[in-house]
Amino acid sequence: MKKITACNKFNDAFVDIQREERCGFPEVIFCQGKTPEQIKQIARKILKHSDCLLATRADQTAYRAIKSVNKNALYHKQANCITVQKGRTAHGKTQSFILIVTAGTSDIPVAEEARVTAEIMGNKVQTIYDVGVAGIHRVLTHSEALRKARVIIVVAGMEGALASVVGGLVDKPVIAVPTSVGYGAHFGGIAPLLTMLNSCAAGVAVVNIDNGFGAGYLASLINKVHN
Repeated sequence: MKKITACNKFNDAFVDIQREERCGFPEVIFCQGKTPEQIKQIARKILKHSDCLLATRADQTAYRAIKSVNKNALYHKQANCITVQKGRTAHGKTQSFILIVTAGTSDIPVAEEARVTAEIMGNKVQTIYDVGVAGIHRVLTHSEALRKARVIIVVAGMEGALASVVGGLVDKPVIAVPTSVGYGAHFGGIAPLLTMLNSCAAGVAVVNIDNGFGAGYLASLINKVHN
């Protein structure tokens, strides 16, 4: 590894241009709260040193900013993410795959953030959406995919019980993602977060509320270690 030097600073942002060398993937832009000019400058610096870019919590304004830096930028509307992949990428597709499961269709935006993250990091990804415990037979019909996946991301709001159900069916890591989807006593995702943290199924780990990115990133690390 090269000697670590000071990051590049501009507009109150430090760009970690050596993160890909240390961690295997370049710095990710969290667009929420950043100005278009800040996003543009950060994207330009990242793409100067890397063949790919991921920006999360992005809107059309952020997309236009990054599109002005690289015309190959793609906006994933449902995931609120932007990706850029130049002529080639060092992140080749894995042999094993990550499976993403949601309890309801309202959880899909968070799941899509996880999918986009895992895919740009070079993983094969499969999805099974709207198979929550209100109709538990739905997830049971996908037992083959659950069995074959290397790691499973379960995204659920309301009471968040689906992660425990899946954890009790498989012999691989389950990454649970609570979402802010639910009624009043759901407390904006606190209820499913606590359910998942208190899961009696072994092998279930939990990321923060609505953190599809974190789940996708962690799933990629697990999948890459296996490959």
